[in-house]
Amino acid sequence: MFWVPLLLLACALTLLTCGRLCLAAVRAAAGEARGAHQGRQLTLYEAAFLSGGPGRVVDVALLSMARRQRLLLAHTGWATVVDPVARDDMERSVLGAIGPAGQSPIAPVRRAAAAADAVRALADRLVAAGLAVPDGAWTGIAGAARQVRAAAVAVVALGVCATLLPAQGRAGQTPVAVWFALPFFLTLSCLAIARFEVPTTRWASPAGQRLLGALPSRDDLTSVAVRGLRALEDPALRAALSHRDPNLDGYRESHP
Repeated sequence: MFWVPLLLLACALTLLTCGRLCLAAVRAAAGEARGAHQGRQLTLYEAAFLSGGPGRVVDVALLSMARRQRLLLAHTGWATVVDPVARDDMERSVLGAIGPAGQSPIAPVRRAAAAADAVRALADRLVAAGLAVPDGAWTGIAGAARQVRAAAVAVVALGVCATLLPAQGRAGQTPVAVWFALPFFLTLSCLAIARFEVPTTRWASPAGQRLLGALPSRDDLTSVAVRGLRALEDPALRAALSHRDPNLDGYRESHP
């Protein structure tokens, strides 16, 4: 019966990690349930945030201003202001990031605008509506899922060690591997349930993903908001926005 302590260790790892994942899922579900998203229609900036985060919102703002010839986006990665009057808070953030000179590389503009108050306010509204994943929630869920996967591997390793120990038991008794199959099955079941019950993206909650799925593709800006720059047909604009900063989606890191 030398394998019993190994089985107890496997069960403890399974219960601890699965319990943490369940708690993270409950918190995410509670945030979604508190939101008022019934019958809600997403704006273009909201769809961009839920699909790709702050960097995607800035992309949409830059493209919108460029399409209305209020901003020039060069394929070399520079933005030049044509009309300095902002139409909304997001455009105000973009113009402020470009600065009084009226010209700037796009990468630092995207980084500064993505961390601006306009994006933070947009994120807070979406979280309050239960459409976006709150700060820290995605990290907690992803970390808990990684621990459950690690526990599953540990259970298999402990089970292999237990089956190799001498004098496992008398003939006719339940094989040792069967006992370790129980915690292993529990870890797999927990991961399978979490796959459908918790957010599967960094930004959108399940409710947000449902609204994104129902969003009509009105124009190319909507396509970019949902699918990113790969939906952009203009090669010059795609080249301009492809000059990216390594920390372009640094909202989570910069948000206190």
